[in-house]
Amino acid sequence: MLRNYSSSRTLKENIQLGTLTAFVAGTINIASLLIFLSFTSNVTGHYAVFAAEISKGNWSQVLIAGLWIFMFFFGSFVSNLSVINLHRKSKYLAHSIPLILEIICLMAVGIYGQLYYQKTLEEAEVLVGIMLFATGLQNGLTASISNFSVKTTHLTGTTTDLGILTSMFTQKRFRKNPEMVAKAKLLWSIMLAYVCGAVFSGLTYYILEFRVFYVISACLAVVIGYDFYKINIRHFRTNYRYSKIYKSPNLMSELYDALHGSAAVEKPRKRKEKSKLVLEEKLM
Repeated sequence: MLRNYSSSRTLKENIQLGTLTAFVAGTINIASLLIFLSFTSNVTGHYAVFAAEISKGNWSQVLIAGLWIFMFFFGSFVSNLSVINLHRKSKYLAHSIPLILEIICLMAVGIYGQLYYQKTLEEAEVLVGIMLFATGLQNGLTASISNFSVKTTHLTGTTTDLGILTSMFTQKRFRKNPEMVAKAKLLWSIMLAYVCGAVFSGLTYYILEFRVFYVISACLAVVIGYDFYKINIRHFRTNYRYSKIYKSPNLMSELYDALHGSAAVEKPRKRKEKSKLVLEEKLM
């Protein structure tokens, strides 16, 4: 999900990334609405509040709304900064850092809310700002690494694109276009995952309360852990093959042999020997 970048990503990778992060975004948004009476997965409403408070001359609220918008902006900024500066060294590291920061933010909100929250307006404003930073990180990451194909913290653009695609699918030539079909699958998966996350949050909040943020963090940890597992398994096998080709055993190859036995490499050798004998017989 996090290993590949931009145009090298497959539809499967985008769907995996989109569904899990959209589920998280839906959960965060409803949890923040129930706790703080404020949306935190997008800033469209905050722009409206920002403008309305300017017209009223309520400058303290203008400052708060402006800071909330900035926190979402800054999250996206930090996320893409990590991607463009670190992806040459390690794409996985560059892409996982924003999610690690998001987990830290959500865990901080969950722990503070569970242990210290006194339901004051000032506390709510700070916690909403932290959550907006977290969702900005997520939206910036998914957009950056998917070449702007995946945006999961709000559904305005997704719903618009689905409406356009659905109208185009009324014609047969568009229904046979694989790129358009793939995009529709991605958008539908994001929308359904977001709604599922929102429903889950609404059903479980009254039981879990601030602990719902621990569940959200666990979902993000799955995204990070999945690719960490895949990358290490790939390196494990690569080291094993290297040791067999160059006959230089290493720790990885010994562990692989211990787990799988030597049969894993003996079978291919036997096939090669048989094909060699057949070729020699033909030449003779």
